[in-house]
Amino acid sequence: MLFKDIKRKALKMIHEDFRVLDFSFGLPYTYVVIEGERGKALGVMMTLPEEIQLFRNSIEEISVEAFIEKADSLNIIERTLALAAINAVSQYYIDLSGAEEKDVLELLNGGIERVAVIGNMPPIVKALKEQEFEVYVFERNPKISDRETFSDSLEYVLLPQMDAVIVSGSSLANGTLEMILERSKNAELIALTGPSAQVHPELIRGTGVTHLASMKVLDVEKALIKLKLGCFRGFEKANRKYTIKI
Repeated sequence: MLFKDIKRKALKMIHEDFRVLDFSFGLPYTYVVIEGERGKALGVMMTLPEEIQLFRNSIEEISVEAFIEKADSLNIIERTLALAAINAVSQYYIDLSGAEEKDVLELLNGGIERVAVIGNMPPIVKALKEQEFEVYVFERNPKISDRETFSDSLEYVLLPQMDAVIVSGSSLANGTLEMILERSKNAELIALTGPSAQVHPELIRGTGVTHLASMKVLDVEKALIKLKLGCFRGFEKANRKYTIKI
């Protein structure tokens, strides 16, 4: 249901004819570049190769709308391209005048003790532990799991006990965000974070997400070169980090 709502709102948000300048289903990020009257915008979504079943894609028309229509597809390739397109549209229209340039960890107040991190993000996990939070890290990809991470199957049991939940934007790609939000209703803060969390606030308003902590690409051409070279963090130098309260 969440994907259908996001798709419907994203399509309704479009008020001009966008040109798709470039796109790629690749590693580490899938991306879509669009151009409209205001200029260019780039949207990314983390590619999850462990989720791929069949290398098949039914998209025939190369357009923003055709990509977005696949946002609720069961095919991870189609869905990832759709979400990258949604993020591109989101970044085109997003208003950052009220956004803050702060780290997601700065959102945690003194009343928060238990923090869940959905998707193993070592820098965030390390910082949380240094600040002596009780941290629970969930990860489904065995390549980036370690001895201190929990299987994502335990999210169903443990998330209702959390005071705050920091969720990787890749939870949109693997289809787990809706369950995470449902099980995290007792948390006072739910932050969707990372490059994949470029979604427009209006697309997820009312879902339970309280904050978006992502980045806007300022130099599209420089970012594209880094993405095409397969750089995991290289393109972030051409971005502006932001945090938005929803």
